[in-house]
Amino acid sequence: MSIKKITPQGKNNPKTIQTSGMSREELFTNPDAWTGIVKTDPNTSSGWHHHGDYDTYVYVIAGNVRLDFGQNGKNVIEAGQGDVVFIPKGTIHKESNPNSKEGELFVIRVGSGTPVFNVEGPY
Repeated sequence: MSIKKITPQGKNNPKTIQTSGMSREELFTNPDAWTGIVKTDPNTSSGWHHHGDYDTYVYVIAGNVRLDFGQNGKNVIEAGQGDVVFIPKGTIHKESNPNSKEGELFVIRVGSGTPVFNVEGPY
């Protein structure tokens, strides 16, 4: 195997499952990983979702992100530009952007199967 340049597959690739309140742009995927850019409008919250059998690593490129999770969504983590957040596989959560500017995240998922499941929540 050698090093190679990966050409992004396109904004809002039809294979990418979307969640209300955010825009996912798939950059690259293979059977064991998913990478992409996620953008969230100012003062917006996503729907509840989880990432199946994928562990997710989120790098905050711009803005801030708030993640609500846990029983009844009572647990909260907030991260800002330059921070990395780890979301374990199967963790039901929602993301919000508490700022007046668009948030942008670089996302790496390691695992397999379907990368996004939208759910009624919280749990």
